[in-house]
Amino acid sequence: LLNINVGGKLFQIAYKVLAQYPITRLGKLALYTDPVKKLQLCDDYLVQKNEYFFDRDPSIFHYIFHFYRSGVLWMMDEMCPSNFVEEIEYWGIHLKYSQRCCRILFEEKRDELNEYLKIEKELEAELEPLESGAQFDGKFLGRFRKMVWNLIENPYSSVPAKIIAVMSSFFVLISIVGMTLSTVEEMKNKTGKMWMEQMEMICAIFFTSEYIMRLISSSSFKNFLRAAFNAIDLVAILPFYIQILFENLDDGDMQYHEELHKVENVSKLGKVLKLIKLMRIFRILKLARHSTGLRAFSFTMRQCYQQVCCLLLFIAMGVFTFSALIHSVEHDVPGTDFTSIPCAWWWAAVSLSTVGYGDTVPDTILGRMVAFVCISFGIILNGMPISILYNKFSDYYAKLKAHEMSQ
Repeated sequence: LLNINVGGKLFQIAYKVLAQYPITRLGKLALYTDPVKKLQLCDDYLVQKNEYFFDRDPSIFHYIFHFYRSGVLWMMDEMCPSNFVEEIEYWGIHLKYSQRCCRILFEEKRDELNEYLKIEKELEAELEPLESGAQFDGKFLGRFRKMVWNLIENPYSSVPAKIIAVMSSFFVLISIVGMTLSTVEEMKNKTGKMWMEQMEMICAIFFTSEYIMRLISSSSFKNFLRAAFNAIDLVAILPFYIQILFENLDDGDMQYHEELHKVENVSKLGKVLKLIKLMRIFRILKLARHSTGLRAFSFTMRQCYQQVCCLLLFIAMGVFTFSALIHSVEHDVPGTDFTSIPCAWWWAAVSLSTVGYGDTVPDTILGRMVAFVCISFGIILNGMPISILYNKFSDYYAKLKAHEMSQ
C-alpha cells in the first residue's frame, strides 16, 4: 500500500491500483523507482511513517480516492467548479472519467460561473472611468489636468465636482424643456423666441465648456474620441453651431427664393435646419453619464442582445405570416383596407404588439379568427422575454448601485 497524507488526512491505496493510471500524479508516484523523481511529485516525504505528503484539499481528494477505487470520478453540486478543476488537474485526472450526467451538469455550472464572473468584471468596468488620476503623473500640466479631470469625471472627489455633475443634468433637462416649448404655438412670438434662443445659448455654452474641459483633461486624444459618452457630448453641442451657420446661409437663400417663387418654405437649407434642431433631442443621452438606471438599461441591452434579436425575428416572422393570411381571406371584401400584403403589415404589427389601434379591422368571420390567433400569438411572444430582461435589469441595477456605493 502507498501511504498518502493529504492536508493532514491519511489515505492508503494499493500500488497495483495506481499503476492502472500511469499518467496521473499518483500513478507516476507508484511506478517511479527513482527517489528524486518521487520527491518532485509530492510536497514532502515522512521517512519514519513512509508517507508522501501533499498540501492539497483533503475534502476534494476523497473524490480522487474514490476514483482510484472504482474507476469513476464523482462530482457533487455543492463543489466550486473552478476549485475542483484546479484540483483534478493537479492530480492529473481528466473529466472524461466522470459519468456523462455529472459531467454535463458540472460543465453547465462551470459555464454559468464563468459567465457570472465575466458579467461582474464588465459591471465593474462600466463604472470605472476610462482614465485614472495616476495617468497624469509626469505629463505636461499633469497636476492641473488631474484637477480638471476630478472635477469633470469624478463627482465623488469633491463638492465642486458634485455641483458640476448636478449642473450638467440640470442643463440637459433645461435644454430638452426649451426644445419642447419652442414647438408650442404660444411660444412662437418674438418674446418667446428670444427667451428660447437665450436659453439655448446658455446651455450650449455650458455643454461646450464641459466638452473642452473633458478634452483638456484627457490623457489620450485617441481614447477620448473613441469613448461613447464623449461622442454623445459632441452630438449635444454640434447642432447649436451648425444651426447658427445654416441660419446665416439661409437668409440670402430665402430672399432669393421669395423673389423667384414667392414661396417662403422652398429653401432646402430650411429643411436641413429643422433636422439639425431635432438632433438636440440626443442631449438626453447625456443623463446616462450620471444615471445608474440608464447605465443598467444599456448594459442589459448589450448582455441580452441575442434575446432581443430573437424577439425581433419572431415579430418579423409573425408580421409576414399573419399579414399574408389576413390578405388571403379579406382581399375580396368590398372596401377592404387589406388590398395587399404590405398594406396588412401595419395591422399585423399592432395586433402582435397587442396595441390594436382599430384603424384597420377584418370584416369576415374567417378574418376575425385569423386576428384572434395573431393576438394570442402576440401575447405569448411578448410574455416570453420580458421576465428575462426584467430580472437581468434588476440584478444589474442592484450590482451597479452596490459597486457605485462601495466606490
